[in-house]
Amino acid sequence: MTQDSTSAKTVYRIAELSAGRPVHFALRPGKPEMERIAERLGLSGLRKVSFTGTLASQGKHDWRLDAMLGATVIQPCVVSLEPVTTRLDTPVERVFVADMPGTPDGEEIEMPEDDSTEPLPESIDLTAVMIEALTLALPDYPRHDEAALEQTEFTPPGADPIREEETKPFAALASLRDKLDGKG
Repeated sequence: MTQDSTSAKTVYRIAELSAGRPVHFALRPGKPEMERIAERLGLSGLRKVSFTGTLASQGKHDWRLDAMLGATVIQPCVVSLEPVTTRLDTPVERVFVADMPGTPDGEEIEMPEDDSTEPLPESIDLTAVMIEALTLALPDYPRHDEAALEQTEFTPPGADPIREEETKPFAALASLRDKLDGKG
């Protein structure tokens, strides 16, 4: 993993960071690292990965990561298994909070709308944040432009298949209208 700043570090211990000096980073994994990430995420290929941004103090004890993730991913099409290439350019925000409110064991809680807030760890691993952001940005169901789903009918023996038009809420009204207009 190469980094375009003065430091080649990708893991920063919070105790060693200076609150007055933000850390600027620009990670660009090499080919072997991209191959490992692609294999880990089940991708057919991974190219042009970059993760650039700033890690800065926020308040007295908290830290904020603002970054941009760029990557070109290749995944199998969910219909035809043909390769699908997708370009991702995604902003990444994380706020690492020292006093993260805890939850008592066994109690249910609602997920907060702000999903960028995390408990402050002893160290922040930029590579792990990059891989997590890439995982979240991947298309769930990549589909090749030329892939088409064939119509499949599932009916019990002796029954007429239900057509897609019949499942639409106003199909019966359209049929009635056509009969009244003399078209049916």
